[in-house]
Amino acid sequence: MDRYGATKKVAAWGIGANLFLLFAKLLIGFASGSQAMIADGFNSAGDVFTSVMTYLGNKIASSPQDKDHPYGHGKAEYIFSMIISFSLLVVTYQIFRNSLEFIIKKQSFVFSWQLATVAFITIALKMFLWVYTRRVGEKWDNLLIIANAEDHRNDILVTASTLIGILLGSRGIYWVDGVVGIGISLWIGYTGVRIFISAYNVLMDTNIDEKLTDRLIRDIEAINGVEHVDSINAKPIGVSFIIIVKVSVSGSMTVEEGHAIAAQVKEKIKGNKNVGDVIVHVNPA
Repeated sequence: MDRYGATKKVAAWGIGANLFLLFAKLLIGFASGSQAMIADGFNSAGDVFTSVMTYLGNKIASSPQDKDHPYGHGKAEYIFSMIISFSLLVVTYQIFRNSLEFIIKKQSFVFSWQLATVAFITIALKMFLWVYTRRVGEKWDNLLIIANAEDHRNDILVTASTLIGILLGSRGIYWVDGVVGIGISLWIGYTGVRIFISAYNVLMDTNIDEKLTDRLIRDIEAINGVEHVDSINAKPIGVSFIIIVKVSVSGSMTVEEGHAIAAQVKEKIKGNKNVGDVIVHVNPA
């Protein structure tokens, strides 16, 4: 199984598991009136959408390069990520409004062990998905899969908070259920903003960080024949980058000698993580 095949399998597992949890949580949540469980159900709805977008984004991103897309379709992952972020912000508003209204009107919910059971099942299932997805992500060094693993881990924390709200609500502390619903909405909103910023940075061609730039400059200037590095820029192409380097060499060098140095620079940079291609321009010192 290749990198894209692994992502496809992770997305399929996520869709199936989250659909099951979505229906279970909303069915029990609306039956009991628990805002925390309803909020958690909408969180699972967002997880289903996230898994579907992961599947579609991965499918497009795995398409080979063509005449119109000479560097492939890797940015599709980030376009779909931005769509996911907008959907999460809509869900945040809906859950926050409902939970706040729940507290103001001093509404209550009917406690049942079904509520607690669904929460326990969710935690167990998400624990399995978190461990499985994290291992696959680390094996393939796939940022998209690792992000899904973090989402499963966040769901464990969210559902644990839901369970606390349910148990305290059963003792008549009604407002805790609404507060937990608000907390979940804010967490979903935070996740949506974080995904948006990550996708925005890639789509707007944000450069590599300064630490990596400094290290690359040291490595390049250690190559015999390189006078100094004029500039280093990077263009994101999905999970990888095109590194554009300008170096100065002795003006008395032949074209062949300059080309040989450029080849060494390219080979040196290609060994770094997430480097898709390297373009080297040679200037006379």
